[in-house]
Amino acid sequence: MIYIAGPCAAESEEQVLETARALAQMDGLIFRAGVWKPRTRPESFQGVGDEGLLWLSRVHNEIGLPVATEVANSEQVNKALAAGIQYLWVGARTCASPITVQAIANAINISPQRTHLRGVFIKNPVNEDVALWEGNIRRFQHSDLGFEIYAVHRGCNHQPCWQMAYQLRIDMPQVGLLLDPSHLSGDAERVSSLCRDAAELQYNGLMVEVHPHPKQALSDAKQQITPAEFAAIIHASQVNYSTPIELRWLRKMIDEVDDRLWNAIAQRMAVSERIGAFKKANHMEVLQPTRFSEIMTNRLAWEEKQGLSKEAVQTILTALHEESIRKQQ
Repeated sequence: MIYIAGPCAAESEEQVLETARALAQMDGLIFRAGVWKPRTRPESFQGVGDEGLLWLSRVHNEIGLPVATEVANSEQVNKALAAGIQYLWVGARTCASPITVQAIANAINISPQRTHLRGVFIKNPVNEDVALWEGNIRRFQHSDLGFEIYAVHRGCNHQPCWQMAYQLRIDMPQVGLLLDPSHLSGDAERVSSLCRDAAELQYNGLMVEVHPHPKQALSDAKQQITPAEFAAIIHASQVNYSTPIELRWLRKMIDEVDDRLWNAIAQRMAVSERIGAFKKANHMEVLQPTRFSEIMTNRLAWEEKQGLSKEAVQTILTALHEESIRKQQ
């Protein structure tokens, strides 16, 4: 397993070195920290910039860990390679633009300082688009520079999108697949269970945000864990599974669909409560038989489109209607 761990952002030389020293005893670890941060709001912490590369160089030269940082354009590629960074990653926002990804691949390809580059990590785009993810990976494969290329599954808007990751594994089995539980969840409390999922699904490694003092982090404070927590999670995740691997993936997909289904039902009931308030304010009867008949007629088209039985559709719609009436009352 490959472990890539470190803070979301390099905030100070002291913070970077403290984290690296705490992680240095783990086998196969690559130290990560972002120095340029593509944040949504301009007033948010945008990273320390070029100075952070010097701190990463100290991690490599003094502590002995290989180091990684995120790049979003060719200028950043050149600066990172000039600083001796061994691994680069391309973030989800950048991966939304094939033109930008190609420019990054080209910058690596022509750089005279690329000889020490050991690997590139390609995150999936923010939206669930496996074709775009695979295309971005191929842009680096075409450069044929000899370094390792890994796909990093970081989910889509805090949804796992297991189907997307599974499809990439089927289509590109030669590419190592890593899980980023920090961005997938956005919640430090869920990182441990997602690391177990990675072990269960035979991922090739993890990319985890680790900070010595997560609550004080200048970015992604809610999803970072401490070095001690990370070590404990890795130890607890080393479990053997007897269920066939394909069945494990399919069950994860079912779990995700169920989560989305129940969230959709909860949203539907929230709208029903608003309808109930409207009816009460306008002195209308809660039960509207004509409306229910209209819903039944229209929705039964799902029977044919989705391959569901008529009985199943009627049962589901009746249950939803009864719960909706209860909410409105």
